[in-house]
Formats: sequence, structure tokens, C-alpha cells
Amino acid sequence: MNYQKLINSNIKELRIKHGLTQEVFAEKIGLSIQGLSNLERNRYQPTSDTIDKICNCFNITPIELLLTKNNSNENLIKNINALLFQCSSGKLQKIYDIIKVLVR
Repeated sequence: MNYQKLINSNIKELRIKHGLTQEVFAEKIGLSIQGLSNLERNRYQPTSDTIDKICNCFNITPIELLLTKNNSNENLIKNINALLFQCSSGKLQKIYDIIKVLVR
């Protein structure tokens, strides 16, 4: 198992789950937007200091960044809701129309 990729993937998932943009989250943990983007795309490892800041931001322990996630429907719905919350009403209408077609 690629633990580094898992950690970076979980960081991105936590950011999205909490409805944070890359810009806002990067500022909270003291990284540039490019630095956070590189981290989320598994281009580099976070330092122990960055891991501490991330854990403090989400009120979790470092070990929780290593936990594999169960992509249950509940988790997927929470992640979708977090993304939808950031959309304009126009985008929401388009997404709604697409979903109506997909669930038929």
C-alpha cells in the first residue's frame, strides 16, 4: 500500500468534506495554494509540521490520516453536498438537471 498517496488523498478528502477551498485551507495551514495542490496530487510529502497543522485544523490525530476510507453512499453524499454548497444557483440548476437524467 502506498501510504504517502493515502495520506495525501485523505487530506484532500477532509478539505472537501469540510467545504474548504484550496485557497482557504492553504491559508489555514500556512501553505501556498500551489504547495497544497502539489500535496493533494501526491507530488510531495507534507512535513511533520504541516501534518500537525492539518490535524489541528480538522481536530484529528495523525494516525487518522492513514485510515482507509469506506466510500459508502453516506460518505459520497456528504462529499457531494460539500461541493454543491460552493456552487452558484445557476450551476446548481444545471447539476440538478443532469442528476434527473442520470437517475431515470
